[in-house]
Amino acid sequence: MSKYNSSHYQDFTHLDQWLYYLENLHSSEIDLGLSRISKVAERLAIDLSFAKVITVAGTNGKGTTCAFIENALLSYDNIVSQQGVAVYSSPHIERFNERLRINKQDVVDNVLIDAFKRIEDARKDISLSYYEYTTLAALLVLMDVKPSFIILEVGLGGRLDATNIIDADIAVITTIDLDHQSYLGNDRESIGFEKAGIMRKKQDIVIGDTNVPNSVLAHANKLQAFHGERLYLRGQDFIINNGSSKWDWRTIKTQLTELIPTYIPRDNVATALMVLEKLNLTLTTNFVNKVISITKVAGRTELIKQIDHCDVILDVGHNPQATRYLASYLKQVKKQDNYQNIYAVVSMLSDKDISASLQPLKDDVDFWYTGALRVPRAATLKMMASNLALFTQTANCFDNVDEAFKMANKQASKTDLILVFGSFFTIAKIRPKLTIR
Repeated sequence: MSKYNSSHYQDFTHLDQWLYYLENLHSSEIDLGLSRISKVAERLAIDLSFAKVITVAGTNGKGTTCAFIENALLSYDNIVSQQGVAVYSSPHIERFNERLRINKQDVVDNVLIDAFKRIEDARKDISLSYYEYTTLAALLVLMDVKPSFIILEVGLGGRLDATNIIDADIAVITTIDLDHQSYLGNDRESIGFEKAGIMRKKQDIVIGDTNVPNSVLAHANKLQAFHGERLYLRGQDFIINNGSSKWDWRTIKTQLTELIPTYIPRDNVATALMVLEKLNLTLTTNFVNKVISITKVAGRTELIKQIDHCDVILDVGHNPQATRYLASYLKQVKKQDNYQNIYAVVSMLSDKDISASLQPLKDDVDFWYTGALRVPRAATLKMMASNLALFTQTANCFDNVDEAFKMANKQASKTDLILVFGSFFTIAKIRPKLTIR
């Protein structure tokens, strides 16, 4: 339990005090279910009906899809003038405030603290997890600000995620693959069922996965959302034609040609464009290319050019689907920018499929470095080393991930590339230490 208790929470003057309190308030870090949060939300009269709400679920690609929709909406002057666009996402990389941004500005401490106090007064004897508590805080802030558009990124799964107390206007599922199996199930059908739980009747549903599990389609049909009629599927209702560099995107209504290369995965841009079309927004090649050019997301194939050191790519990828994409991306950038060697710095959480996540990169990485994270659920150094030993005998092991990166940065030349990946915690450790030019 926390050293603080609710009897003197009024004394908390700093956000860090509140976050420490919330981290220790509930019996477990992850506790899926809507019963607790729904009761407190009712007491707080949570209501987002003033806004157009988009909920985004998926195994990978949620954050980048949200960012593209956000940047596109903010590129329409009339939307900015109408209170703008808010995004709630998790987890953060460097500061908790990153989890809620309004018109690209992170929420400030005192606004969060005020929301936490209101929740504490309302919850009484109901125990809330850290994520439930902070989700309610975001919803309270949004009710005060009343933006025109709200984009909610699902934290885990969908059906039982705290964000699912909100009935959205559009439900989005980016991809469906294996991750968080202990909570969501051991196959794509089970995981698809959990993610499909964000769907509602009389709601547009956009799915970016090209191999949609039957559980998702069955749930959509149960809600009377049929293909081409409130259910919009990648490869059928919106289609990508890939060229060597430029690419096209089309639906029955819209044809976009000569789109420029993206900083984020192209598949997620395609999904976001379908959402924008369902919002009845005008899409032209020039407009979309402008949004593509400004959409970069921290920790998602983020290229950083260091002062006096080699380039670094940061990626939060932590499951096999994410690292398969990362492997294809590395092949592309190595050829394009003529990097000589790739040094990988990796540390993951113990509940991830570590070996399956490392496997796709075994032929692309030349030198491996690993160290332990000092966070709950972190894989031990022994665990990381044993998984790396399955395909390399030369992994460099350190007490912590900071030391692993320092050594890789020291040994790599300016013509090499360092890849840092494996979890949000890994990126959070390394990103602030980079000397960016």
